[in-house]
Amino acid sequence: MKGRDLAKRAAELRRLLERANYAYYGLDRPEMSDAEYDRLFRELRDLEARHPELRTADSPTLRVGAEPATAFKKHRHLVPMLSLANAFDAAELGAWEDRNARLAPEVREAGCTLEVKIDGAAVSLTYDDGVFVTGATRGNGLEGEDVTANLRTVLDVPLRLAGKGWPKKMEVRGEVYLSKSRFEKLNREREQAGEPVFANPRNAAAGALRQLDPKITRSRRLRIFCFHIEAPGQKVAIETQHELLRRLAEWGFPVEPHYQLVRDLSHAHAAIAKLEQLLPTLDYGADGVVVKVNRRALHAELGTVGDREPRWAVARKFAPEVQVTKLQQIDINVGRTGALNPYAVLEPVEIGGVTVSTATLHNFELIKAKDIREGDLVEVTRAGEVIPQVLGPVVKKGVRRKSPYRPPAECPVCGSTVEHPEDEVAVYCPNVSCPARILEGIVHFASRGAMDIRSLGYERVRALLNAKLIHDVADLYDRNQLNLLQLLTLEGFAEKSAQQLLDAVDSSKRQPLSTLLFALGIRHIGWQGARLLARHFGEMGRLRAAKQEEIAAIRGVGPAIAAAVAGFFNDPKNRRLLDRLKRLGLRMDEPTAGPGGEGPLTGQTYVITGTLPSLSRTRAAELVEAAGGHVSDSVSRNTTALVVGADAGSKLDKARALGVPLIDEAELLRRAHSKR
Repeated sequence: MKGRDLAKRAAELRRLLERANYAYYGLDRPEMSDAEYDRLFRELRDLEARHPELRTADSPTLRVGAEPATAFKKHRHLVPMLSLANAFDAAELGAWEDRNARLAPEVREAGCTLEVKIDGAAVSLTYDDGVFVTGATRGNGLEGEDVTANLRTVLDVPLRLAGKGWPKKMEVRGEVYLSKSRFEKLNREREQAGEPVFANPRNAAAGALRQLDPKITRSRRLRIFCFHIEAPGQKVAIETQHELLRRLAEWGFPVEPHYQLVRDLSHAHAAIAKLEQLLPTLDYGADGVVVKVNRRALHAELGTVGDREPRWAVARKFAPEVQVTKLQQIDINVGRTGALNPYAVLEPVEIGGVTVSTATLHNFELIKAKDIREGDLVEVTRAGEVIPQVLGPVVKKGVRRKSPYRPPAECPVCGSTVEHPEDEVAVYCPNVSCPARILEGIVHFASRGAMDIRSLGYERVRALLNAKLIHDVADLYDRNQLNLLQLLTLEGFAEKSAQQLLDAVDSSKRQPLSTLLFALGIRHIGWQGARLLARHFGEMGRLRAAKQEEIAAIRGVGPAIAAAVAGFFNDPKNRRLLDRLKRLGLRMDEPTAGPGGEGPLTGQTYVITGTLPSLSRTRAAELVEAAGGHVSDSVSRNTTALVVGADAGSKLDKARALGVPLIDEAELLRRAHSKR
């Protein structure tokens, strides 16, 4: 094809693919098969690869994810993003209208739009002449973080607007969310991989938007609903909020489909009651209905309350769904630190479309304060519409109850006498050899935030313990204790998967002291505390020899943490475990970190491309920076080396052209953990 024909074909492919995206995600009415979509996508991608000048800002190929960022730039919103006031019942909603009527009496006859309030992450999408140019989080309302590359991976977001009549430059406000079904699937996958599960869909969506690697964001499959525009200094010929929602849909934005127009507030109450029944059946989180004055001319007249919230809109929030069921038994889970966590075994009950058979009871003091007993009828809800919890008993006169619940004096798993520190609510099993603590401890040790041993989750750890191939974390590294032939005797292991596990275990030996300290699961020691200790003492021997007073004197540590750390290192079993880990080759020191710090990578600059075998992009960047180096997002003649993973992008070609050295993950780990 000639140049003009190539450009014409690229434009046609973009149009077809975006129309297919809108039909599939916006309308739920697919217009082409997946195979046809993939064929057109590959054609456009190959065309742009041969002729980069044909790639435009609205190309669907940009949705696959750009190169990871090292940090997010700030983006100032054209108009501040405000929060909504809440009304929790009909009376409060009436008071909201009364306040508005004192400023503009016409609001009583202006009508109201009702929109389902999505429980997600608020974002702002900037369009310039119909093309998506910037996407940002809400931030502090005045400015947020520029997450454009991540929002391009949300296939609902139109890269070029359809229809006509949109302002030349505008911000579109919306709510990014993770569907309930996708949330459950992701958590199942994370459990199987030994990774911590997400607390709820809203947090998962917000976290996905702030991933430095857009490919991770894309894998979460986020969605969006849009509901508002801002176009300062421009005349927008849209008179009502109801019309605005319809126009947004015409321009290609997904709009929550259950919005409706009501004549006045009396009609709104009845409609809201019906919507409240609908919300639990939806595949996305929703915690209320947003009521807006329909006539947009009144929005400016009503204005805002300070710089916080608009007067013309209010969130009619609903109380969480509560069901009553029988508490059959109070059982206990023993965590990795030995904490005894009580939970309720319930007669199964459906809450918000989910069958609930267990629920948290938080702690023994709360059970006593609420006088919750086995056999009681109890009120149960799902906190944040996710985590089931018991609110309290439903006590009826004349109904005989069982005796008050008595916390166990012994660990229900190993029988050790429990401990209850004076300054804590939690009760602990002190036995580090408790089978429950060992299981939870090994899973934590191997998790992605700790030693990052891929594919070693609950099921595999449980299988290894049941087969007596391991007894503690040190056995993972001992090839006399755990080797290829032994793994092949277990169900679910083929030679390739068994070798991959052993390789991942061996690779984790190079993790620095801070990571090892966090992985050991010392009580009160999170990731930040582990880094403080590792950076202060530098190597394990000095930390083990430190007095409690010396540990407590470290800024950010304090007496409670110091006591827990000193107690851990004074325990003979723990000291023997650490001696064994050292003999097996685990790293016991910390590279000097921080800007200007002296470390093995001080003065060096690295760029990372592609998917690394065991490290996430974020973890690899942290590794470089902890060793005193710098991570850049672009290759130049000053780049020390390009770290290359699978499916490397254009950075690889540029590095080769400039003669920049290429290294793999193993070499990066060797350099970062080497002595200066």
